[in-house]
Amino acid sequence: MNTVAWMPRRASLVRCAPFALFMVLLALRGAANDAGWSGAPWIYALNLLLVGGLLWTWRREYAELRSAPPLREALLSVGVGLLVFVLWVQLDAPWMQIGEPTAAFVPLDDAGRPDWALIAVRWTGAALLVPVMEELFWRGFLMRWLERPAFEGVDPRRVGLRAVLISTLLFMLAHTLWLAAIVAGLAYALLYLRTGRLWNAVIAHAVTNGALGIWVVATGNWQFW
Repeated sequence: MNTVAWMPRRASLVRCAPFALFMVLLALRGAANDAGWSGAPWIYALNLLLVGGLLWTWRREYAELRSAPPLREALLSVGVGLLVFVLWVQLDAPWMQIGEPTAAFVPLDDAGRPDWALIAVRWTGAALLVPVMEELFWRGFLMRWLERPAFEGVDPRRVGLRAVLISTLLFMLAHTLWLAAIVAGLAYALLYLRTGRLWNAVIAHAVTNGALGIWVVATGNWQFW
């Protein structure tokens, strides 16, 4: 009985802790930036080391990431990710935002030239780390947990509308562009629901973030980062 009681708590921990640590580091970077510390943007590098370290350490415990998608599903995920990116940069009207848009991350040196090392760190975190960390939390854990607390036994293809909507609304609250976040959250959730493979949501999320990062650097629309 004790072993059965412990397992859900352990399963929740390994999916929630990386996300919680990421949010703590994000808040720390914001506080450091507000204090005028020039090295604040480099706190992003800690995400790669610390959050990435947790994900790597616990990688064998993520059962929902053991099944790689076939090529057809992977290509569908890439297409969904690109579509979400296109919509994301369009859904930025003032009424579609929570708070005022700010360019908190501007990787330029004093001469206005791109700091490519900093850009590489930021892009790597956004395109490779965040999709795994967030999909494990928002869809792999929270959406299934809302369906049933013993979430590990929940087939994502059997998750109901209530769990999808609540997890998507909470996902929205973590983003400034609330309407874009709803579109993205629903798209990633539906991929998981339709295919039963979390990797499809991860791939779509990674393509969205990767394309967004390239577009931001190319256009200088830093407020999207």
